[in-house]
Amino acid sequence: MRAVVVREAFGLDNLHLQEQSKPEPGPGQLRMRVHAASLNYRDLLMVRGQYNPRQPLPLVPASDGVGVVDAVGAGVDSARLGERVAGLFAQGWMDGEPTHRSARATLGGPLPGMLREWAVLDADGVAPVPEHLTDVQAATLPCAGLTAWSALVTLGGIKPGDTVLVQGSGGVSSFALDFAVAAGARVIATSRSADKADALVERGAWKGVVTAEDPKWGKTVRALTGGRGVDLVVEVGGAGTLAQSLRAVRLGGTVAMIGVLAGGRAEVDLTPVLMGQVRVQGVLVGHRAGFEAMCRSIAQHRLEPRVDSVYPLEQTRAAFDHLASGTQRGKICIDLTTAGSGG
Repeated sequence: MRAVVVREAFGLDNLHLQEQSKPEPGPGQLRMRVHAASLNYRDLLMVRGQYNPRQPLPLVPASDGVGVVDAVGAGVDSARLGERVAGLFAQGWMDGEPTHRSARATLGGPLPGMLREWAVLDADGVAPVPEHLTDVQAATLPCAGLTAWSALVTLGGIKPGDTVLVQGSGGVSSFALDFAVAAGARVIATSRSADKADALVERGAWKGVVTAEDPKWGKTVRALTGGRGVDLVVEVGGAGTLAQSLRAVRLGGTVAMIGVLAGGRAEVDLTPVLMGQVRVQGVLVGHRAGFEAMCRSIAQHRLEPRVDSVYPLEQTRAAFDHLASGTQRGKICIDLTTAGSGG
């Protein structure tokens, strides 16, 4: 089988397409024929060696993938053969709070990821995906989709009438916009460019704010809410945007920390957190129960994840370069069933 592997050293130049033996499932395991995968910023950091410099190599990257069960090991119901499933990011996390073990048993590092034609996983490490989605669309759900769902629903508890702030048009932010609107909340979306902000409003956001023209956009967001502030911020920027998010959130509101696109380290004034009784909530993707609940909601509302572009497995390097550029609107995906030009 074909697999993309980071071999002898970290770096995009060390991504190689190679042949591997097709794996066989053991007791309690199943094998899925991977049809599609999607890329996350975590995957880029992992390939570069910035996420975990001590990650053993070689490594098959990419946490997200969808396919069809084509073989099962002892103790697994054969009725699962032919079922379309997604691999769950945290393989041992079924529900409740994370443990050290579940936080470390994650696909795409330290466990092998989904840029391979066949993957063997524990039988409870996969879950069905909504029938109306294509394989490529469904491949965006395990990390980006579930992270947004956890931030808003599992941990955030948003409800109709709440106001949510999302940053940009990347994968998590796009899902957060869709989930918030479906829940009856109104969304303020920030973007560095006016055309992207306008596109987010067309997608369902209540207001768009162009951060390149407004460095103190947190104050602008608060003004849009009549001075109250938003109930929840989906914070994907990290240290570089946290100060403005703290200006935008209401007293007693929540800042859901998702990513570090604008930096992981900076001096931050903690006074607004204390004086505003703001909850800063870290979000580690999510558990299987959350994934199943999210899929039910997606099916009920007939939501369709936004896909920016699709590449064949042979052009995985180009897909990572596109991700690194930061110009995408939605998810960048890999189709493992075809060959040819992507983009």
